[in-house]
Amino acid sequence: MRVNYDTLAKTLRSLTAGETDTVALMATLVCELHHADERFDWTGFYRVTEPDLLKIGPYQGGHGCLQIPFSRGVCGAAARTGEVQRVDDVEAFEGHIACASSTRSELVLPVFNAEGDVIAVLDIDSDQPAAFTQEDAAALESLLAEVFANR
Repeated sequence: MRVNYDTLAKTLRSLTAGETDTVALMATLVCELHHADERFDWTGFYRVTEPDLLKIGPYQGGHGCLQIPFSRGVCGAAARTGEVQRVDDVEAFEGHIACASSTRSELVLPVFNAEGDVIAVLDIDSDQPAAFTQEDAAALESLLAEVFANR
């Protein structure tokens, strides 16, 4: 089963209409996304809680790391650069943080608010190598902008 991003977007519009609480939006999005695709082994947000530090937010899957500095790992790189990180083989990513030994590939997207500030990252891990495509990244970037930057 692969996620249908058009259906997901429609579902999220319906579920989040009128909601402004960031954590509620994150929890709803991550729940819908995680259960929409068999590639997604761990799906969650890391929130920017202080300068150069991410802390775990709403997620689905096994335990995640509680904190990630901007200077470390794939999530830190996405937060630090404001750019999508698509990693086909996490073992080849220098500085990868192994929160779960099952992770083989990872897609991490920065989450921007209406002012253009990075407020979090969306981290999706897969137990399959090279699980994510550029199409996944583009669809998720659009979805994150709709949910977080356009409110």
